Amino acid sequence: MKKILIINSNPDKESLCDALANSYKKGAEASGFECKIVKLIDLEFDPILRKGYKERTELEPDLIEVQNKISNADHLVFVYPNWWSTYPAILKGFFDRAFLPGFAFKYRENSMLWDKLLSGKSARIIVTMDSPSWFYSLFTKKPGHNSIKKGVLQFCGVNPVKISSFSPVKGSKPEQRTKWIEKVEELGKNGE
Repeated sequence: MKKILIINSNPDKESLCDALANSYKKGAEASGFECKIVKLIDLEFDPILRKGYKERTELEPDLIEVQNKISNADHLVFVYPNWWSTYPAILKGFFDRAFLPGFAFKYRENSMLWDKLLSGKSARIIVTMDSPSWFYSLFTKKPGHNSIKKGVLQFCGVNPVKISSFSPVKGSKPEQRTKWIEKVEELGKNGE
């Protein structure tokens, strides 16, 4: 049975992201997949890696629990709003604190190469945006998409990483949002 972990990174508990995360879970469970949701806003952790990698910062129990869930998952789903062309600070802080050397990757001694410790997992990124997709692609060159896909997930071995963007949210009508929610439910049913 495929195990799926959804990480909802929108601090607003009544957001479109919340509806999308729940819809994905509904679809995944309808197909018999084991599916869990983690809301980063509900976790207790300091999102700042205060000493960088110079000194180990002990992980809070919530981060240890999520690391265990990531380790046990076959497929990761990240749901977040695009803010300032990337993702909310809480998600960046989560990556800084949880995707650590020894968990997500490991540098090789006397080498520029590294081991990708999350290999064998796939991911779906679900992003809501106010700007149209064409603008995000053409003018800003998709910095958030590139950062999370290439700089975080693929760096750690997660592959393939697929992205679904829903925009523009600002000014969208309820019928359009319903279609997005239904589309995400289908992604969940297919476990992708």
